[in-house]
Amino acid sequence: MEEPGPEEEKEEEEARFDFLEWIGPDTSAAVFTFLDHPADLARASAVSRSWRRFIVRNGFSKIQCLRLCPEASNFTRIITKQAIASASESDAEHQHRAYMHLSYALLLDDPQDCIIRCIGASTTDNFPEETIQNTLVPTDWVAMMRPSYWSSAGHFDPAVPECLFYRLRSDLCLVQQINIQPFRGQPTHPPSFFLLLLLNTSITCLLHPAFFQYGDPIYSAKYVRFQMGYPKTPLPSQLLVSHDNEGQLAADDNYIWTYTSPQFPMLQESVLQSFKLPRAVLCIGGVVKIEFLGRVQKQEMDDLYYICISHVQIVGIPLPRELGVDPYKNGVVLKYYPDTRRSGVCHGESSGDDGRNSPSKWRNFTTRILHSSSARRLGWNQAILNRLFGAHDASEEEEEET
Repeated sequence: MEEPGPEEEKEEEEARFDFLEWIGPDTSAAVFTFLDHPADLARASAVSRSWRRFIVRNGFSKIQCLRLCPEASNFTRIITKQAIASASESDAEHQHRAYMHLSYALLLDDPQDCIIRCIGASTTDNFPEETIQNTLVPTDWVAMMRPSYWSSAGHFDPAVPECLFYRLRSDLCLVQQINIQPFRGQPTHPPSFFLLLLLNTSITCLLHPAFFQYGDPIYSAKYVRFQMGYPKTPLPSQLLVSHDNEGQLAADDNYIWTYTSPQFPMLQESVLQSFKLPRAVLCIGGVVKIEFLGRVQKQEMDDLYYICISHVQIVGIPLPRELGVDPYKNGVVLKYYPDTRRSGVCHGESSGDDGRNSPSKWRNFTTRILHSSSARRLGWNQAILNRLFGAHDASEEEEEET
């Protein structure tokens, strides 16, 4: 076999020449912007060192991430755990790693109920019997003879809005839709039934006028709107909503909202109504506000308008625990910690949901304990329950990790 001559070697070398240099940086950049999947970008960056340098320096991973999720533009900087960051790697390389990981996470497809706990409500008529915690109970009854629902305070003006605030399983959740079921009052019972209730005061105290109304009234709203964002300061780590903190945590001044949905009309029906967002939205910070606009149902006993909700579900995809966020000055930073022990999930709020250790099942159990008549007779308070059911101060966990 003859060895290639000088001219043939030159032709072969030219054939192996990097096309990025052939077509120039501007045309090359235009070509790379057509890659619409993170796997394609990863393959391109593995072709050669020059290709990887070109991809990293031009921030194509961020461009691709913004295309998948416009909310990513809210990140003002990237924080990467120092243990994985080589001294030779530039800030652009760290940013490339973080946005590539975020892009892959945005393509996950395993929707679930993302709510981990309640934060509070704008108002509550009777606490704790009609607390926001009831909206997370999967059944229609919290206890015998007591239906499960949240009720707002009554108001003469039907235009006064009401809000419910929820904490999601992760700092970053891709929310797809929100399901809400308005509460339906039951028909009035005959006088003999009320006589029975008067004779048994322990049952009477569990009932509320909204439950017994003529004509099966439905305490829905005219419209509903959703906002997503992050708290300006860390939320308390307590597991359950208390009467003292409910109104404080439900103030708009405590949050920065990165997304506001359009208004959706609500049906005056006591069914689980699904409100699908125009597109999947990245909730940055893990806080969702549900705003009810326009009251419909007036209660005959006091001639006031109320809104009552039985069930709430926020359906989406919690992103992996390696990704998190933190408020920083006038913006929010994206944290990329591949070591899952330092996650973006709130302390004590696991995103796992495996039956035996299901957060939702444990949350429902603690809710029933707190609102039971036995707990009130024993004088159990918020601090005791938080300690008993494992809620703890985030600062303690930080000290253990360091």
